[in-house]
Amino acid sequence: MNKNNPYLPIPMRLVKNFCETEDKLIHTFDLEFVNKEDQENFKYLPGQFAELMVYGQGEAPFGIASSPNEPGILKFSVAKVGVVSKALHLLEEGSTVGVRGPLGNWYPVEDLKGKNIVIIGGGFAFTTLRSTIQYLLDPVRRGDYGDITVVYGARNPGLLLYKEELQEWENRDDINMVTTIDRPAEGWEGRTGFVPAVVEEVAPSAENTVCIICGPPVMIKFTQPVLEKLGFTPEQIIMSLEMRMKCGLGMCGRCNIGSKYVCKDGPVFTLEQLKKLPNEY
Repeated sequence: MNKNNPYLPIPMRLVKNFCETEDKLIHTFDLEFVNKEDQENFKYLPGQFAELMVYGQGEAPFGIASSPNEPGILKFSVAKVGVVSKALHLLEEGSTVGVRGPLGNWYPVEDLKGKNIVIIGGGFAFTTLRSTIQYLLDPVRRGDYGDITVVYGARNPGLLLYKEELQEWENRDDINMVTTIDRPAEGWEGRTGFVPAVVEEVAPSAENTVCIICGPPVMIKFTQPVLEKLGFTPEQIIMSLEMRMKCGLGMCGRCNIGSKYVCKDGPVFTLEQLKKLPNEY
């Protein structure tokens, strides 16, 4: 964040722009800092966001997919759905973009020390969850946490993000990585089924466990009762209202839910906190 003016973006250079999914609707961007001082000042934790600005087109909020233990770059995976995202997809490597951030709060990784962690994601909302997994698996802090279980699903294999990393995580013995697709597909040898059903099959224990969930609202809606059935209390379920992020500073008012401004008070909330607000799911 620009220390003098939070509305001014810091310049970053696009060093990598590649198509992430077979439908070509999601691109992943690796950005590097133009100025060393900006890199040193940009301190963030998994779950936070930033506003990406394409000069002459506008800006939009996106979850940070890189992890703090991946220094020097910021990673974003962006679906082509609007003016800014379309402009991002067309940018050539070497272009300069603006970044405002980090914004919002984060997954409470410090409070999770000593606990088992269940991470549930769906579709392209897996970005900040990738950041979280990379952070937890860092050798310097992996011993701070108990068992780590990840359930990640997409409609078909071609829509899964970070395929190489998914395979790496599946091959590790310090994380239980469960990847699923909605329906059988030719060549797919992994698990098949919707995320809520797979979570129930995996049946992670709720004892000394916290669940982090981020994905399409319909996935969250049907996963929540599964978690409650497994014994997770509202305090043990952490969600991200990332689709509510707007200006990032809580000034435009469009992120308002009841007494909260998602850009300032969130986007990360426990289910217990959300139960006190107007229904989102």
